[in-house]
Amino acid sequence: MRPIIDNLEQILDSDEENRYEDEEALRDKIQEIFERGIIQTEALNFIRGRSIVGTYLIIDEAQNMTPNQVKGIITRAGKGTKIILLGDPMQIDKPFLDEKTNGLSYAAKYMKGSPYCCQLTLSAEECERSVLAMDAITRL
Repeated sequence: MRPIIDNLEQILDSDEENRYEDEEALRDKIQEIFERGIIQTEALNFIRGRSIVGTYLIIDEAQNMTPNQVKGIITRAGKGTKIILLGDPMQIDKPFLDEKTNGLSYAAKYMKGSPYCCQLTLSAEECERSVLAMDAITRL
């Protein structure tokens, strides 16, 4: 859940010069988002057997999922559910997955052309975390 909280901190406390001046207030805002059920988190293990209806389901780090896991998620979409798969095939940390065999690339390949699917690919300049991160991607 920590990556979600990190991203919420960046969104809610976007003033880089004054960031983290009031960490308690920021923590309270994030806690309220979860308490009100605006954002909910669940482990992937608990998706089996479910039909997820009327939900925006955001899966981050989808490049670290297997094709079967991605299929398992997409096939649980009930009426009104939108699924967003996020990830970077260059940042895989699973030993048996690579740039082409991971769940994100699998979904992109097989869902391409579906009238129910839209795909966006960002350039490196649009999604770089830092100069160091980009340098590591090209060197490691």
